[in-house]
Amino acid sequence: MKNWIRGTLALSLILTTLNAQAEVKTINDVLGRDVQVDVPAKRVVLGFYYPDYIAATGAENFEQVVGISREFWEKFNPGSWNLYNQKLPNLQGIGDIGNIDRGTFSFEKTLAMKPDVVILAKQQYDTLKAEMPRFEAANIPVVVVDYNDQTVKNHVKSTQIFGQLAGSEQRADQVAQEYADGIADIQKRVNAAQSAKPKIYVEFGDKGPKEHSFTFGKNMWGAIADIVGGDNISKPFVENWGPINPEQVLVSKPEVIMISGTEVGMKQPNTMAMGIDVPADEAQRRLKGFTTRNGWENLPAVKNNRVYGIYHTASRSLSDLAAAQFMAKALYPTAFADVDPEKTYMDFHEKYLPVKPNGTFFIQLGCGASVCDGNAKNQANNNVESSTAASQADPVANTSENVSWFTKLMNWFSGLFA
Repeated sequence: MKNWIRGTLALSLILTTLNAQAEVKTINDVLGRDVQVDVPAKRVVLGFYYPDYIAATGAENFEQVVGISREFWEKFNPGSWNLYNQKLPNLQGIGDIGNIDRGTFSFEKTLAMKPDVVILAKQQYDTLKAEMPRFEAANIPVVVVDYNDQTVKNHVKSTQIFGQLAGSEQRADQVAQEYADGIADIQKRVNAAQSAKPKIYVEFGDKGPKEHSFTFGKNMWGAIADIVGGDNISKPFVENWGPINPEQVLVSKPEVIMISGTEVGMKQPNTMAMGIDVPADEAQRRLKGFTTRNGWENLPAVKNNRVYGIYHTASRSLSDLAAAQFMAKALYPTAFADVDPEKTYMDFHEKYLPVKPNGTFFIQLGCGASVCDGNAKNQANNNVESSTAASQADPVANTSENVSWFTKLMNWFSGLFA
């Protein structure tokens, strides 16, 4: 009898503890939608932002992720995929919901995963709006997050949402606050510099020197340029991302040029390659090729040795604090002389992620390290004012085609996997 009483009490205690831990919480997402979710979520379908989810919740909570949009991570970021595959036991066999951006999303596969919650990036939600009634009919809550807009507000809120869903609020709040503090420090230094905004041009180098690929307007690299005090020459001509008239680059005379790349670039001989296991000398060779474009030898950025390579994946992410520092340092070398973006990037991984990336993530053309030092850096500092004056020019009309963002995205992805 006593044993039965003890067992009953123990069972009651366990049930009480479980009920205290589990609750239905109202999650206010980045679109302002109030979504009811049973937290902490035990079966999560995660459409995007995988390392950010891990940073906010801990690697152990990735075991609760039952489905992802696998193609984007595995094919577009193969270095990252291979690295995480060694540390996350469930990654190789994880369910695949299809690529939402390329139209291969499967609601049936998603439903079969029996998720407690589906987390979508804002652009994924916009693409799947017609499917939302099906999620509602199946009682599957959909929560929207966003890092693509590159605002501190959405970076912080998205990170906190991850923490709320996984029950790791304290960790998520900490990493979000560190990001906000880091951006605030960048802007404080830029404001203290009291300098005219240097002109900057950023291009995704997936097509190599012979063809101008995507540049960025108000989001991703374009938004980071705004945040760190750059005058983005593409902003008047490109809404989000898309091509720019090559003549416009020549007329605008950027003082700083950045070419982004990923590990996928290694599949072609001259496209920009940056990232995990990419040798620095190979990234330098490819970066130099872009300076041979017709007319580029006369651009202030090329003449003054202010051409940079940057890891494309180090954007739309909590880790893009390091990328923002790198861009800010390229624009205002003196103001950021004591800042080491590479260290920021590695420290973030060491503190919040289970992997340690090795490779090439930030480089300046002709330098052995991520940025030039010695005479090369002094030359860049000395040329800032003269470069700014030389870069003034009248804007010309935008001649790029007015195509939809979806068409642009499809063209981009087609080029990635060609």
